[in-house]
Amino acid sequence: MERAFLVAVESRMSNHRWTSNDSLQELSSLARAAGADVVGMFVQKLDAPSSTHYIGRGKIAELVNRKQEAQYNTVIFDDELSPRQQRNLEELLQVKIIDRTALILDTFARQARTHEGRLQVELAQHQYLLPRLVGQWKHLERLGAGIGTRGPGESQLETDRRLIRNRINRLKDELENVRRHRALYRKRRKERAVPIVALVGYTNAGKSALFNALSKAQVIVEDKLFSTLDPVTRCLTLPNGRQFLITDTVGFIHKLPLSIVVSFRATLEELSEADLLLHVVDISHETAANQCRTVMEIIAELHLEHTPRITVFNKLDLTLNSEVELEALTTIPYLGEQIVVPDGKIALISATKGWGMDQLRDRITSHLDNTLMQGEH
Repeated sequence: MERAFLVAVESRMSNHRWTSNDSLQELSSLARAAGADVVGMFVQKLDAPSSTHYIGRGKIAELVNRKQEAQYNTVIFDDELSPRQQRNLEELLQVKIIDRTALILDTFARQARTHEGRLQVELAQHQYLLPRLVGQWKHLERLGAGIGTRGPGESQLETDRRLIRNRINRLKDELENVRRHRALYRKRRKERAVPIVALVGYTNAGKSALFNALSKAQVIVEDKLFSTLDPVTRCLTLPNGRQFLITDTVGFIHKLPLSIVVSFRATLEELSEADLLLHVVDISHETAANQCRTVMEIIAELHLEHTPRITVFNKLDLTLNSEVELEALTTIPYLGEQIVVPDGKIALISATKGWGMDQLRDRITSHLDNTLMQGEH
């Protein structure tokens, strides 16, 4: 098991809705999900992260001094490092340096189970790796010209770059085929006029548990980040006899890198065809409001802000004693305000206990009936 030390910078550029400590706690969960033992962490306040080392020289010296005590062999940073920052830190600390993006990609790679999921993760990994190849072959550059260096006309660095670029192009071609296949599938679904309901939400909000509760599927449910990576779709029948498709997709997270969003374009396009989004929120989580805002920002980036949406507050069993208490709730705090519950756009549930599922089905039925009526007119 790798022993990891976590480091964050709190700066004027930071998203101040998220405290650095909250962000570090989430990074710690990611590290543990990847199999690391977190042995320490700190936050440094700076006007801006150092362009050469991310943190200041004093904090680097502190990290070096704490190496023997903490016995860490990996340092994980809570932002994406530039190739220059990563190289400089590796030279000074003499341990493995990982940033938030690499950690998320590692977690994704562990969870990808389908061919498409693995393609998407591999593309994101190669795009992340390409600019970081510089400096990997300094030992060859130091040899200089002369005996032992003559060869096929390109350095090892250039060879690696060419191979990775070729692999990126092949992965893009394969994913484009997946995207075309999905587009044909969506076209056939539209011709059949079967509405689509898509689950969105922060990672570990309970989307898979809700998917199982609605569909009686056996999707893996685990209490850890990104336990579901590959999209799953099932056909369901509502009490009024109406059929619809429900899709569970990858969860979102704070500081989700754009490269990952782009790599998962084929999967996320499924959301663009949805007639209704179920935004699943872990109401028991201490950063639930910030998680909500993060998901809504990503929804806006995907141009889905106008898609009808029901906010599904999940895990009420962790804050209430019974379903009777749940049914008695008339308001709930949401993004700093008290929201009236019976407005059709809110559902209170416990997916694992089955609480509130009938009311949620009624709200889905009402939304889909309204969508159908609007389509007819």
